Amino acid sequence: MSLIHITSSEQFKTDVVEFDGLSVVDFWAEWCGPCRMLWPIMEELSTDNEGKPVQVVKVNVDENPELSGAFEVSSIPVVFFMKDGKPVDTIVGANPKEVYQNKIDELSAAAPKAE
Repeated sequence: MSLIHITSSEQFKTDVVEFDGLSVVDFWAEWCGPCRMLWPIMEELSTDNEGKPVQVVKVNVDENPELSGAFEVSSIPVVFFMKDGKPVDTIVGANPKEVYQNKIDELSAAAPKAE
C-alpha cells in the first residue's frame, strides 16, 4: 500500500502548508519519463519514513498549473522540501533514493528556526 499523498491546488494548503513536519513534494507529469522513474523511489521513501513527521506528496503539474506557477516549476521532476509549510530546499531531476533520504535526514535533524 502506498503512503504517498496526491494533492491538488485546492487541497495544498490543508495537505502541505498546515502539515506539522517535513513534506517531500514531488512535482511531476504523466508524460515525463524521469518522473515515472522517480515514483517508486518516492513510494519507498514514504514507507521508510512511516511513523516520522515526514510525508511524501505528489503534485501533477498538468492538473495543477496554478500551484506549479506559484512554485515557479520550470523543469520536472522537481522535489520541494517543505518544513512546517515553508519551502526549505529543492532537488531538480531524478536522483537515487539516497539523495532524497539524506536530505530528509538532514532537514529532520535541523533545529526549528526561532520566530
